[in-house]
Amino acid sequence: MFNSLSLKVIIFGFIFTFFSSFGQSFFLGLFNSSIRETLSITHGQFGSIYASATLLSSFLLIWVGKKIDDINIFKFAFYVTLLLSFSCFFFSKISSIAFLFIAVFLMRFSGQGLMSHTATTTIARYFTISRGKALSAGWFGLSTAEFILPVLIVYLLTITVWQNIWISISILTLIFLPLASFFLIKKLDFDTREQIDSNGAETKEIKQWKRIDVLKDYRFYIVCLNMLAMPWIATGVFVYQSFITEAKDWGSFVIAQSFMVYSILSVLTLLGSGFLIDKFTSRKLLIFMNIPLLISTLVLFYFDNPVTSFIFLGLIGISNGLANVLGSSTWAEIYGVKFIGSIKALTTALMVFSTAFGTALFGFLIDRGFSIEQIAMISFIYISISLILLFFMRNKLNPQYI
Repeated sequence: MFNSLSLKVIIFGFIFTFFSSFGQSFFLGLFNSSIRETLSITHGQFGSIYASATLLSSFLLIWVGKKIDDINIFKFAFYVTLLLSFSCFFFSKISSIAFLFIAVFLMRFSGQGLMSHTATTTIARYFTISRGKALSAGWFGLSTAEFILPVLIVYLLTITVWQNIWISISILTLIFLPLASFFLIKKLDFDTREQIDSNGAETKEIKQWKRIDVLKDYRFYIVCLNMLAMPWIATGVFVYQSFITEAKDWGSFVIAQSFMVYSILSVLTLLGSGFLIDKFTSRKLLIFMNIPLLISTLVLFYFDNPVTSFIFLGLIGISNGLANVLGSSTWAEIYGVKFIGSIKALTTALMVFSTAFGTALFGFLIDRGFSIEQIAMISFIYISISLILLFFMRNKLNPQYI
């Protein structure tokens, strides 16, 4: 199905999305209690710092992420690797609120932002007819991390201090990623494309949109409303997983174990969605993306039994599997791939911004006495509105052909 170069690009994407997990909310949320205890701060204070640092990283990502269109991908990946390694080391040195802000900013910018941006932009631009399957295979790296790391970190925190974990991650990143990048994409450039069988490929050429033109397109904003639901709601859940555990009386290991269900269903959805996207297009699948997430908010609202934690995170995992692939392939389908780096930099920045919004909103509501059930209902209302808007616009998402 894939030639050797295609496989190398997919493996590169897998590795980089795996390592992006160190800047993802599900991973940083595992250290929430330890950091708050170290600095003696509240849920709301942690959320405000986390949100403001994330917000700053999203603004910077719009500019830095665009550079991937202009320089060699191997050099770009190498710089991102150095930044991630330094960021992990700096995170181990958190000793004050100011250090916490800088550390979270660096992790969100280098990990969640640039690592995932590098992986998905490379895959989306290289692949054409197999883009859906390639993106789903690449995102499998993050799903693997989501399956392994929560239980591993919870265990490691029982045998060592959290600072040592971050130093180890920094060393691993510095040694492994440059070697992987060298062997996988050293000679890859963005003029390289997947080999296309002329008998099975589309012959029509679509319009290549610049970022400034995308910003003038009303469809962009309605699609974004749906794309951003998953990041801000899931981030709130991941960062405040300890609050949810206490509110529902689930026990400290229930959420960590539920992440395994989340990861399994996310992987299964990834594998299936890649084939479905290549067959039906992302534009037609987009309307289904947030339906499991919508149901998950109702589960959180109505049920308290520990078993519902597995159902709750499992449903989020299904939406996550769809969102990871659709978040890259949809833009390439509608707006083309020539300027996909700058477009993805914008959408990734918006995604990071939405995680800041989710963190701040959850923290604000928690500190003002809102229950997790009330927060779930607020999330339900947002998803419902965005889905209704998308439903009425679903037939207008076709690309413009030259």
